[in-house]
Amino acid sequence: MWKNSLAGVLQPFRMLAYRQSSSVSSAVNSILLRSLKEHYHEVSKMTPPPKVSPPSPFTVVKGALEGGGPVLRRTYGEEDISISVMRLANMNAGGDEDDDDGINQLFVHVDVSKPTQNHALHFLCGLYPDALGIHSVSMRPKAKSSGFLVIPSSYNGPIFQDLDERMKDALHGYIEERGINESLFPFLQAFLYVKDHRKLMHWFKSVGMLISDRKQASNV
Repeated sequence: MWKNSLAGVLQPFRMLAYRQSSSVSSAVNSILLRSLKEHYHEVSKMTPPPKVSPPSPFTVVKGALEGGGPVLRRTYGEEDISISVMRLANMNAGGDEDDDDGINQLFVHVDVSKPTQNHALHFLCGLYPDALGIHSVSMRPKAKSSGFLVIPSSYNGPIFQDLDERMKDALHGYIEERGINESLFPFLQAFLYVKDHRKLMHWFKSVGMLISDRKQASNV
């Protein structure tokens, strides 16, 4: 009997605490939604970079802005050459941050393959406005279904810095002959800017939709 009486006394306090908690949660959600909306509109007004075309004969891979695969592709004789790009992380804490867009250093993955071969030659390069340098060269098996490279599970080549200068120069000449040089930088820099801009806008919109649905559900 005492338990029933105590439960009856506590019930109004539980309901009051729940209402207060719901009210606080709704207020927090409203503040977050307002902030997300403001940032979304601010980002949407950012001026995009001038439109840049890739150097001929490279062409843009369809769906590259939405995906995480190759960005550019070309053929060279019987070779298929594809290029992927990503930011080069700044490892120097407190380094030079004068560049406005922060995309003045890029990582470029270059894959050279042939239809008759099961492996492809993979170059990892650092790309800058005025230079391109090779970080590594490896042989990697191609995925049979998609043509994309898979992560190697066995020995795939020597450390590039351990090669002699003649071999390094020859490998640089090999990719230079295929159009892999600093002329790619303007397009890939602009491409990353546009892609990052789209991803940021999508993130603000997605988080806002999730919070908005939660707010509506809590008000039911």
